Amino acid sequence: MIPIRDINPTKRMAVVTIVLIALNIAVFLYELTLGRMAGGAFVETFGLIPARLFVPGAAAAGAVPAAATLFTSMFLHGGFLHLAGNMLYLWIFGNNVEDSMGRMRFILFYALCGLFAAYAHASAHRPSMVPMIGASGAVSGVLGAYLLLFPRARVVTLIFFGFYIRTVEIPALFVLGFWFALQALNALVESGAGGGVAWYAHVAGFVSGMLLIGIFKRRGVPLWGGRRSRYL
Repeated sequence: MIPIRDINPTKRMAVVTIVLIALNIAVFLYELTLGRMAGGAFVETFGLIPARLFVPGAAAAGAVPAAATLFTSMFLHGGFLHLAGNMLYLWIFGNNVEDSMGRMRFILFYALCGLFAAYAHASAHRPSMVPMIGASGAVSGVLGAYLLLFPRARVVTLIFFGFYIRTVEIPALFVLGFWFALQALNALVESGAGGGVAWYAHVAGFVSGMLLIGIFKRRGVPLWGGRRSRYL
């Protein structure tokens, strides 16, 4: 099940969402120019290595402060599909969330969700020396906020039945609810050895978005798809 777009118009152009997508693409293209060895060093430097936060002495090995990598890791990706998946979800759901709170608040909201998600992943994998990279945690926060803001919004989704593929309109509550359930299930069954998909970051980011949206949304913007106030 892959979302393609939502049927949920916005009042304002999603400038921040577009800039975030552009930044992620630009950093990824820069990674590609570095080559394999230099690119690996770049990821080691700016990716989040949990041991550098929690294991005494490990932080000294990094050229960038360990705490800073909680933020810098959000703009690195491990491959085209990794980047494309995150940016697709940000493009579909980010514009409406940005519209609900305004540009400056959205920047802070996005960063906080990403930071909480990265810290949750690091906490669950404290001895790991495997770098965690990607915007997944911050984007997950956007999904959590969208779920509370627009649960009944229709999302055009690709459904696969073997070789048969079709598009259907599904309420965001089911699309994002299914997505979150899948992340939570994988977080419960993962080995905890580090590497692979950062399931804990996805879960923590999503929950952070749900918890923060009430603080960051504009006054008059309802939750659960209610009617907007005239004070918006």
